[in-house]
Amino acid sequence: MVTPARPNAPSAAAERTDGSPVRIGALAPLTRPGWVEAGQHLLSGLELGVRDVNDVGGIAGRPLELVVRDTAADPQRAAAAVDELARLGVAALAGEYHSVVARAAAARADALGLPYLCSSAVLDALTEQPTEWVARLSPPQSRGWQVYADFLFGAGHRRIAVAVQPSVYWASGTRILRDHLAPRGGTVVDIDMSALTPADVCDELLRSRATALLLLVGHPEPAVPIVQTVRRDQRLAGILIGAPAGQPEFTEWAALLGEDGAGVPFLRYLPERLTPLGVRVETALRERLGSAPSFVAFEGYDTVTVLAELFRSHGTDRAPWASVAVEGTRGRIQFSRTPGISVWQWARPPVQVVDRDPAEPAEPAARFRVLHAG
Repeated sequence: MVTPARPNAPSAAAERTDGSPVRIGALAPLTRPGWVEAGQHLLSGLELGVRDVNDVGGIAGRPLELVVRDTAADPQRAAAAVDELARLGVAALAGEYHSVVARAAAARADALGLPYLCSSAVLDALTEQPTEWVARLSPPQSRGWQVYADFLFGAGHRRIAVAVQPSVYWASGTRILRDHLAPRGGTVVDIDMSALTPADVCDELLRSRATALLLLVGHPEPAVPIVQTVRRDQRLAGILIGAPAGQPEFTEWAALLGEDGAGVPFLRYLPERLTPLGVRVETALRERLGSAPSFVAFEGYDTVTVLAELFRSHGTDRAPWASVAVEGTRGRIQFSRTPGISVWQWARPPVQVVDRDPAEPAEPAARFRVLHAG
């Protein structure tokens, strides 16, 4: 399907040869209460991708340029940023890590007819209605969290407690886990963190007879104190702590928790082996970040790779996602329509369940164990 030209877009946008930059509006959480380290990794991947595109001539001789806006995990701030970036004439939007923020950005992009490639947010319903303007690289939450549920079931966990804060994202994750586990005899017990302390969580875990506790809460608060408190409670010595949203991926987790942060399974969107491009990009990202790049950094790089291919093939005023086919760092990227998903979706991004190896949990020598893949 070919997407019509963006309303009010200059008709000659694709043919410009005056050397003016092709601008991409980049959204990322770079200040609290956003997950700042995730935002930094995302931005590093985007920046490296832009550098590599420009090193080989840009877009028909025009350089790529990022116009970065900090969302600070605020949906209203993100929506305002989209309006501003549209006025500045960006050819497309990219990025964002937080699902509720990406949803606000996607709604504005759809309303404005501005292409938006969402890098990292997983909430299934990024837009209320199907849209031609928005595509996504990360897997939808329904797929990733079902893989996580399969891991839990395969590891013998039938009663799973979730320490959960009010959020569309956390509520959606809880529903996915419950719907996927219930037909096989699994039970998901809610522990509402809106009025409980970490010590209360320990008492609730004992009452629930759960064998696993999942952290569906903010990071570092209250996730870090919950982990510390549960780890120190001898009554709960055998309980598994999990964090499907990926908090243990980042160095801040290890810095704050040390050994307590090891053995906490989380979702990571990396393959068993990176592509040759991915191997090269991993080395460059490690130099930029001073540590091992997270999957979010690779998502940022792949975002620019896709947009550059889109611009080269179709100009800068359309979004025919179905026509894109490009080799990324984690595999070949193509978009399709997925039942129940309102945006164009990379159909099979890699999904792993991983934890920090208790033998080497801390940076810079941290090791990660792949526990399950789907």
